[in-house]
Order: sequence, then C-alpha cells, then structure tokens
Amino acid sequence: MDAKTVVVTGANRGIGYAVAEELVRRGYRVVLVSRRAGASAAAAAALAPVASGPPPVAAVGDLATLSGIRAAADTIRDACPRLDVLVHNAGLWPSRRTLTADGFEESFAVNHLAPFLLNHLLEPELAAARGRVVQVSAGLYVKGRADPARTPTGADFSGLRTYADTKLCNLLLMPLFAERWADRGITINAVHPGVIRTGLGDRSGPIGVLLRLAKRRWATPAEGAGPIVRLVTEPTGTGAYHHLDEPTPLTAPATDRALAERLWSQAAELTGVRV
Repeated sequence: MDAKTVVVTGANRGIGYAVAEELVRRGYRVVLVSRRAGASAAAAAALAPVASGPPPVAAVGDLATLSGIRAAADTIRDACPRLDVLVHNAGLWPSRRTLTADGFEESFAVNHLAPFLLNHLLEPELAAARGRVVQVSAGLYVKGRADPARTPTGADFSGLRTYADTKLCNLLLMPLFAERWADRGITINAVHPGVIRTGLGDRSGPIGVLLRLAKRRWATPAEGAGPIVRLVTEPTGTGAYHHLDEPTPLTAPATDRALAERLWSQAAELTGVRV
C-alpha cells in the first residue's frame, strides 16, 4: 500500500520537526513546509536517515502573505501525489507589530489567515483522500479578544496577548470547517500540545533571559509532538478541541457562534475565497 502523505507546516524546527521525525519513522511520506528553502532542505536531509518509508520532501511556503500562501498550496500539490493529512503547525508570537505586504498584522496572517486559505485551496485534494486537518492550537485562546475591526491590522496589538487573539480567531473557525466538510469525508480537529520548549515567543534582553530560564522546565518538542501525531495516526471524530490527548469542550470566548461566522466572512473577503 502506498504510504500516506502528511504535510506539516513550520516543520524545520521545534514541534513541527518533532512531528515530522516521528511520522517518517512510522513510514509516512512527510512534506516539510517552511518559509526558507534552505531550512526545509536541511530538515528533510536530517530526517532522511530515519525514514522507514518514502524520504521526506522539502517544500517552501511563506505563510505571511496571501501570494505566499497560494504559492505554498501550489507547491504542496506538486509535491503530493495525494494529501491525507494537513497539519497546521506554523505559528508566530510577535514581540512587535509588523505589517505584511498585504497590510495585515503578521501573526494574524500566519496563525489565522494561512490555515483558513490553505484549507480552502487544498480542499479538493483532502476530499479526494477523505483526509484530515490537524490544527495546532494553544490553551491561551481563553485569554484572546478577537476584534474583527482591529485585530487584522494589529490596531489592538499586544506583545503578550496578540498571539492569543490570533489563535482564538483560528480556533473559532474550526467547528465551521467541521460542518462544511461533514459530507465530504474530511475531518478537522484542534490540539493544544502543552507548554513546549521551543523558540516560539523568544525575546531579547532581560525578559528573554528569564524566559529561556523558565523554558528549561517546559516539555520537549518530542513530548509536544505526541498529541499531534495521535490525531494524525489514530481514528478520530471531527470538530473537537483536544487538550493534550483529551477531547476538551471549548469555553468562552471560543464558543461565540456569531463572532465565528463574522470572522469566517471576513477571512473569506480578505483572502478572496468564494464560500
């Protein structure tokens, strides 16, 4: 039987790399997507010796711009004979407000718009394989305040809270995708893999030093990869949020249906998707 293909975004380091490593060990064909060609190629080369199935494939995807997201979808189609699982792992926790070429706050583009647009662009491929989407989320969504009028451009930017805001935006849409795909055989689930020792949210100066010291006690990327790999490899339902390995009901503000529908319509308008 042909190996199943899994696409992992942000796969050149941290949790994404650990997920890719475990999957290639299990014989999956893994496509590693990262912003820089050199980083993707280096990660694929490092993982090739441990692959028990097809060698990992390097792919480039700049998920901070709409053109980059669309180019990433094209690259994924070219790299994949089929698409069984799409893992949205790429994420950004910015320390300062930065606008993309499209005029969006950068983490809003990477954490929210990129998964939304990739889901739509790759929907035919996922449907053909009756595939899965796994969204790497964050328990900090409970601290988020999604403001459709301000969050897209970072008018409400906070170095501490914007990450939670953008993760909340993304998580609010997960049940809507589950409903959209209910009769197409595609499942989608979100998972908070725990507090993991990666470069996400690193800072410079005294705060950065304190953060690095604190991270020494956090879980390793390999430990964080476990709940994600489980959703890739084991039978699951759809439309559920998982805290580590346990399905966990969403709480406010992620239960606001009216806000979710408003964010869906806005994301469609911002990305040019027909829904």
